[in-house]
Amino acid sequence: MFGIENYLGFVMAAILLNLTPGSDSMYIITRSISQGSQAGFYSVLGIISGILVHTLLAALGLSIILANSPLAFMIVKYIGASYLCYLGVKMLMSKQQPLIAESLQENEKSSSAKTLDHWQIYKQGILTNTFNPKVALFFLAFFPQFIDASYAYSMVSFIILGLTFAVTGFIWCSCLALLASKFSENLRKNPSIEVILNKISGVVFIGLGIKLLTERG
Repeated sequence: MFGIENYLGFVMAAILLNLTPGSDSMYIITRSISQGSQAGFYSVLGIISGILVHTLLAALGLSIILANSPLAFMIVKYIGASYLCYLGVKMLMSKQQPLIAESLQENEKSSSAKTLDHWQIYKQGILTNTFNPKVALFFLAFFPQFIDASYAYSMVSFIILGLTFAVTGFIWCSCLALLASKFSENLRKNPSIEVILNKISGVVFIGLGIKLLTERG
């Protein structure tokens, strides 16, 4: 159907791949531990949106440019790595008061500020995933194995597989965010510990950026 071969096999493979720890999982866990379940959930939405972007690019054939152009691959990789390092440095240098401890003490926070914070986290998740060229190359290498080469509308096949991968990823990553936030909830109620968790998160983001920068295409 729709040029897809062994769809069940793809679903099983997608689940296993989502369970495999990677930079996206680390990003979500770090956000959830340092900033709570809502931050984790919006980071999940951002990461999944990034996956949908890669799906569209692969379906349109644009990701092939990254596979065939070392220069394009390097540019995207440097942008992604620089952005992760920027987020890390921003968290390390931040002078803001602990948000979670503050909210527990004041028992009140403006909804507009919350919306802004969530929107920023969502955008950061999208950019983190979108500017990882490894994801684009993975889609090009993995998806065609389940698509009939003779099918005339392979773009439709790519989109269906991409949506499937996104759904399985959303389920797993949401569980990951919830578990990570619950694990650190009591820690984050302590203002000093919350600050430390934010600093650790900054170091992790910088580490993810360096890892992406040093990976070979």
